[in-house]
Amino acid sequence: MAANTNAAKWDRKRIGTFLMNNAIYLILLALLVAIVIISPDFVSMTNFRNILSQASTRVIIALGISGVLITQGTDLSAGRMVGLTAVISSSMLQAVEYPYRMYPALAKMPLWVPILIVIAVGAIIGLLNGTAVAVFKVPPFIATLGMMIIVYGLTSIYFDRPPYGAQPIGGLDPDFTNFAQGFFFSGKAALPYLVIYAAIVSLLMWVVWNKTRLGKNMYAVGGNPEAAVVSGVNVVKTLLVIYMIAGALYGFAGSLEAARIGSATNNTGNMYELDAIAAAVVGGVSTSGGIGTVPGVITGVLIFQVINYGLNFIGVNPYVQYIVKGLIIVVAVAIDIRKYLKKK
Repeated sequence: MAANTNAAKWDRKRIGTFLMNNAIYLILLALLVAIVIISPDFVSMTNFRNILSQASTRVIIALGISGVLITQGTDLSAGRMVGLTAVISSSMLQAVEYPYRMYPALAKMPLWVPILIVIAVGAIIGLLNGTAVAVFKVPPFIATLGMMIIVYGLTSIYFDRPPYGAQPIGGLDPDFTNFAQGFFFSGKAALPYLVIYAAIVSLLMWVVWNKTRLGKNMYAVGGNPEAAVVSGVNVVKTLLVIYMIAGALYGFAGSLEAARIGSATNNTGNMYELDAIAAAVVGGVSTSGGIGTVPGVITGVLIFQVINYGLNFIGVNPYVQYIVKGLIIVVAVAIDIRKYLKKK
């Protein structure tokens, strides 16, 4: 009798642990099922491709933020950095025949030049974030909050320039838009270029996180900074490089987002950092540091993007969508903290 009671308790404990560890996935699955029930047309190859295209730039952003989260940091400036780099790349890659060019005298440039420029701009801003956090010991939340405001100011100044003022930067070179909007193959087998770019970046980040000293140091710093110092890890250098990589990824994502949308404004990228943080946490990246994987981040982004796209597809009020996103973030972080406290 006692054995049966203990077995029942053990089963209840295992079920409870399973539900706790997978609660956010179960909630999102229920939400997805509800979307499909309301609109069965949601399940289609066209929607699937659209979701992959939209998720691709978000994966790149989320991988940048996830590296920072693993070191016990955060980055609230990511979305605004995407906006700045989107505006810069768009202004340099407008079609030469477009009458409202920001730089009328600028000759047609090879695609890789502006893209490298914005990657460098993102890396520099990331380095500034890292310096504030690692050298001057400013809490990551405050350092990146300040940078978010600064970058938005810089973007708005750059964007609101004579003679046309604060007008969307459009008329992009077809080569630039095709860089993000194009497809490998055609018909039902069409694969968006963006998916390939996201896959390449994901592979590179997997190698960095799992096969390099930087990756090992990143996890060590996030797991226990004091122990990392004792082990000989250069914490300052590690944080500087991680924040630089994050900034470079935001820069690349900004150029892709501008090309995908076909224009850019000073509000491009607004709130992207919150989606990225939420997707990272849903994908298993711990806000307490030291835990996270590239496949997990990709999974989190895809789940979050399916929900975003699905809510839009069935016509849910955009303001209600903000409430849903906020609840997902709170629940995901609450579960993550509960796991952390349980391990302690």
